[in-house]
Formats: sequence, C-alpha cells, structure tokens
Amino acid sequence: MNLKQTTKIYIAGHRGMVGSAIWRALESKGYSNLIGKTSAELDLRNQQAVTNFYKKEQPEVVIDAAAKVGGILANNDFPYQFLMENMLIQNNLIDGAHKAGVDKFIFLGSSCIYPKFAPQPLKEEYLLTDSLEPTNEWYAIAKITGVKACQAIRKQYNKDYVSLMPTNLYGYFDNFDLQSSHVLPAMLRKFHEAKINKHSDVTLWGSGTPMREFLFVEDLAAAVVYALENNLPEHLYNIGTGKDITIKELADTIQKITGHRGNILWDASKPDGTPRKLMDISKMKDIGWEYSTELEEGIEKTYQWFLDNIDKIKEIKL
Repeated sequence: MNLKQTTKIYIAGHRGMVGSAIWRALESKGYSNLIGKTSAELDLRNQQAVTNFYKKEQPEVVIDAAAKVGGILANNDFPYQFLMENMLIQNNLIDGAHKAGVDKFIFLGSSCIYPKFAPQPLKEEYLLTDSLEPTNEWYAIAKITGVKACQAIRKQYNKDYVSLMPTNLYGYFDNFDLQSSHVLPAMLRKFHEAKINKHSDVTLWGSGTPMREFLFVEDLAAAVVYALENNLPEHLYNIGTGKDITIKELADTIQKITGHRGNILWDASKPDGTPRKLMDISKMKDIGWEYSTELEEGIEKTYQWFLDNIDKIKEIKL
C-alpha cells in the first residue's frame, strides 16, 4: 500500500502498555491520522459494534494491540475468559478489517504460542509442533488462532496481514498489580515496597532458575513501525533481543536498581512456568530490524517512570 503520514491508522488497545507505545512511536515519526477507542467507546468483543466502527471510521491500517492479558495466576484462575475474550477481540478485528477492505493488518501475539519444550531458541516454524505450557495455554491458543487467521487471509486474499510475536515485555504504563502482573513489573513493585518498608525481605515465586528474555516496550513499538513501513515477506516474525537471563539474575538486577538492601527469599512451592523461553530473532534481523535498549537501561527507565507515576498507576495502592 502507499503509506503516507496522513494514512488513517487504527490502534486497537491504544491505552495499554503496547498500544500506547505504538501510538507514541507513530506520532514521533509524524503520522497524524491515528484512531483509538477506549473499551467504553468500543467493546471489541461485540461483533456488531466492531463492524459499525469499521464502516464509520474506514481505517486504512489496523494494528491489533488489544488483548486480555495477565500472568500465571490470572491465566490459571480464569481460563475461559482468557480463551474466549481474546478470540472474540481478535476475530472481530481481523474479520472486520478484511470485510471492510483493510489491506494492512499487524497482529500482536506472544512468545507463549510456542510449545513448552520446543528447542531453544524458539523459531517461527516450531509453532504447533508440540503441546503448550499448561499455565497459559488458553491465552496461547487464542493467539495461535489469530496468527492462523492472518496467515489464511494473506494466503487466500493476498493481503499484507502480518503477525509479530514479542517476547516478555516491560516498560512505561505496565501493569504493576501484584495479583495480575507479569514477573518484571511485579518484582519492581515488590522491591520498591520492601525498600520503603525498612528494606524488608522480598519473597519471590519458584526457584529462580528459569531463563527469560525481556524486551523494552518502546523497542516493540519500533518493530511495529518497521512492519508498517515495509512489506514483510513472511506472515510471522519473532520480536525480541535474542538474549535471556535467569529469574534470579533479574531479581538481583532489579534489587540493585531499586536500591533494596534486604534479603531475597525463594518460595519453591510455587510454580516456575516454562524452564526457558528464548526467541530466535534472526528472521526479523535478516530483513533489517533489531532491538536497541539493553535490559538494565530499560529497567532503569521503567523504574523512574514507576516513581514518577506512583500516585496514578492503575491498581498501585501503595
């Protein structure tokens, strides 16, 4: 398609961590015709509402950063909602875009779509070769159907529908609620609270041995802009750093950045999740994009943002 600064771009989920980062990245590059709707304005689970939105607004590009997300605990406790709500959201967005004549669609998923014990690092072709991690298979199955829907439209109708699968994300506007957040923001909050509570001990889930890869959300936004401005030759790309660390190393890094001086205790009765989840990022690198923010720098920026916004962060209640 002929992309211009005035091309009408709809970002689904523009208020979330990922969507807001994409919005900022596009604005900074001069894109001036961005559309976003809050969930109160547009319920993406409602097919008719989404169809009406497409008819009225007629976006030329759709970026799907909308999803029901959460950590191990939330996925485990609400399997039906994680499966069904995510399928409703993405099916309405993808099918609605296709029927409305949208030629460019960027679908965002997650590295959890790959099998639990797939060889490391995870290559795009490992999709659907084995069983998933049970603690988040509901979310993963929903995202896999989204990847396949975009691939099917690409194959059958020759449209530029592409799926980007980011590794574990963190950054500005993250969810810091201890009941539903992911490991990095949860740790940041725990260490911060322990520090202001006279450097009390911090108890963390599991053994600390699993390996995890983390990507600063601003880098994912840059990858989305790259996918927007280029016609990617394949339907599925991993987005990450290609580097991972143990959860214990992550804890040590966050402890240092927050200035916490207490003890770290590991609760081995709690689940570890997947033993390792490193992305093979060679496909994206080969076509000209790679990350730019190293982990320590990204955590420092995120912690500063957390401190600056502590009074208004959703669910903070310090």
